[in-house]
Amino acid sequence: MEQTTSMELFFDLVFIFTTTQLAHYLIAHPDWRGAARTALLLALVWLVWIYTAWGTNWLRPDQAPVRALLIALMLGSLLLSAAIPEAFAGSGLVFALVYMTVQVGRTVFALWAVQGQPWLVDGFQKTLPWFAATSLLVLLGVVVGGNAQEALWTVAIVVEVIGLSTGFPVPGLGRSPAERWMVEGGHLAERCQAFILIALGESILVTGSTLAQHLDLTMSGAFVLAFAGSVALWWVYFARSAPAAAKVIADAGERTGSLGRLAFNYLHPVMVAGIIVTSAGDEQLLRQPGARATTAAALFTLGGPALFLAGHAAYKAVLWRTLPTSRITAVVILLALVPIGVGLRATVAACAAAALAVTVAVILTDRFRSPATER
Repeated sequence: MEQTTSMELFFDLVFIFTTTQLAHYLIAHPDWRGAARTALLLALVWLVWIYTAWGTNWLRPDQAPVRALLIALMLGSLLLSAAIPEAFAGSGLVFALVYMTVQVGRTVFALWAVQGQPWLVDGFQKTLPWFAATSLLVLLGVVVGGNAQEALWTVAIVVEVIGLSTGFPVPGLGRSPAERWMVEGGHLAERCQAFILIALGESILVTGSTLAQHLDLTMSGAFVLAFAGSVALWWVYFARSAPAAAKVIADAGERTGSLGRLAFNYLHPVMVAGIIVTSAGDEQLLRQPGARATTAAALFTLGGPALFLAGHAAYKAVLWRTLPTSRITAVVILLALVPIGVGLRATVAACAAAALAVTVAVILTDRFRSPATER
């Protein structure tokens, strides 16, 4: 199994800043429109990251030209992240132009780098027009502005999903079905595990920095709750399922491409979104640990873990074709607690979220006594 390189991990460091920016954007816009915009921004940033991860699956990050590419992509990703707070206002044009440069530029580089490997050349030739088209939609959305920006960015993401799902068909060239992709599934699994760690690390960083501003017993208790929730989410994903999932994908044979497409491109951003929403809830909890929870605060605190567990449930169902009942049950309970949590103290909602996440982690630990099983 190909191992993640230090260059790839260095590239990932930028996305600590990205997840922080997204969490702060959500906190600054605690309504449905703000949530929808945060989702759009996350989806576009995720497309930059995941297609880079796919690219390094075929290119060699230890070679100088590829390293230069990753450094350039780091700079672009940093600019994207910096533009997030005003992406629907003054910085939208910067965001769109950088997005276009990164998506199209990476593909053009890959076409040059894989010369002599016909199946890779064919694949990148088919993705290039799709990336160019969706990038233009992102740019057009900024130019038009207003509600049209949100609509065009949504269309761009939908087109990306359609392109990936159908093998990026191009008139005269055909399509590139996932079954033909020569994918190192274990490497892609490692890359996505690294991003989950980044998102969890950002959550701990945010809560730790907020705690440092005013340390007392109440704040310490709130911090312990937030920390317990982060540990539980880590446990659910990493304790046993992450290495087992990497093996399943690596051993999938001809299904590796299609399985990786569903597990990595579509389901992992749902889990990342759950961590970001949870992080927003944790930061609000630490800012006012004794305050009563608003609707937004309850949704952040309880809905974040629910979103993560829902994404993980779908991930496990896809890989093992089984019904992850503990996670589904926890999701239902968390969502049912949202209207109850409104008006209660924020710490009560945080206690409920942390308790449910820890319970799922404990159940999974018990079920994993036999390493050969995964349910």
